[in-house]
Amino acid sequence: MRPNWLDVPIAAPSQKHRQEALNHQGQLTKPPGSLGVLEKIAVDFAGWQHTVKPNLEKLKIVVFAGDHGVVASGVSAFPQSVTVEMVKNFSRGGAAITVLAKYLNALFEVVDVGTVNDPGPLPGVVSSRVGAGTFDMSQGAAMDEKQLYAALEVGRQAAIRGHEAGVQLLVGGEMGIGNTTAAAAVGGVLSGLSPALMAGPGTGLDSVGVAKKTVIIQKALNVNKPDANDPLGVLRKVGGFELAALAGFYITSAQLGIPVLVDGFITTSAALAAVRLRPELAEWMLFAHLSEEPGHSALLAAIGGQALVDLEMRLGEGSGAAVAVPLLQMACSLHGGMATFAQAGVSQG
Repeated sequence: MRPNWLDVPIAAPSQKHRQEALNHQGQLTKPPGSLGVLEKIAVDFAGWQHTVKPNLEKLKIVVFAGDHGVVASGVSAFPQSVTVEMVKNFSRGGAAITVLAKYLNALFEVVDVGTVNDPGPLPGVVSSRVGAGTFDMSQGAAMDEKQLYAALEVGRQAAIRGHEAGVQLLVGGEMGIGNTTAAAAVGGVLSGLSPALMAGPGTGLDSVGVAKKTVIIQKALNVNKPDANDPLGVLRKVGGFELAALAGFYITSAQLGIPVLVDGFITTSAALAAVRLRPELAEWMLFAHLSEEPGHSALLAAIGGQALVDLEMRLGEGSGAAVAVPLLQMACSLHGGMATFAQAGVSQG
C-alpha cells in the first residue's frame, strides 16, 4: 500500500520574504542584477528560511548505496564488488565526497540501502538494507512493491535525521555499480527520451560498451513496460534502491522545509521521479552541476532546472554538489554583508 507520508503537503517558500529579499538586493551597492544567479540563490534561500538575510552554515550530505542486478548483463566497466568496497572507503574517509564533506564541515553519512554484500557495522554507515541488490531489470522488475516503499522510507528517515540536526541544506549522493543504467532507464521513461539518447559511459565504458548498455536498457523497457505517468512504478520496474531512497529523501526534505542540492545525472533522475510525483517539490531544489553523462542536460530540461557550474565532472557520490556549496554560501554572504547605497553614502544614480 502506498505510504501516506508521500502525500503530506509541501508548503511553498515564503513569497513575502522573497520579495523583501528582492527589495534588499535593489538597495545594495552594485548595479541591479550584476551578481546574476548569485542574487537568485540568495532570494531563494530567503524564501526557504523565512528571513530577509539568509545564511548557509549547516548542511548534511547523505550518500545512498545500493547494487543493481543488471550488472550481470555487462553494463559496467567495474565489478559489483566495488560498491561495498567504496562504502568501506567512505567510512574510512578516503573518497572524494568524504574529503569534500570535511572541507565544508558538513555532517556526513552513508546509508546502505542494499549492497549485494553486507559490509557489516562501519563507522558513519547506516545499515538500512531492503535487499541484497536489485533484480536484473532486463529480466523483470528491479524490485517488488514492498522493497520500493521500504527504500522510499529509508530516504525519508535520512531527511528526518537531517532535520533533527538543524541543517539548512540537504545534499543527496549515491554509490552503486550499474546505477547509471538504472538512472538512464528511469530518466528516459520520465522525459520521453530513448535509451540511445540517455545511455552514457558511466564508470568508463567505451563506445561498444555504451551500445551494449543501450540495448540492455531497451530490453528492460520492453520487458517491464514502465508507464511515464506512474513514477513510482518506473522506480520499481527499472530503478534502484538508492534511486528510490533519493526520491523519498527529496520529498521529505521539502515537506520539512529544507531545500535540497541535487548532484548529477543519477540524482537528477531520482529528482525527476520525485517531482513527477510531487510537482511542488521543484521549488525546493537547486541543481549543482552539469554532468558529463550525455543524458543529464535532458533531465535538467525535463525538470526545469539550471546547473550552477559545468566542471566536466561525472564522479557521482554527491561530489559535484559539494563543489557547488561554496557558491551558495557566498551568495548568502554577499546578500547579507554588502552595504546598501544609503549605508555607504553612495549615489544611486
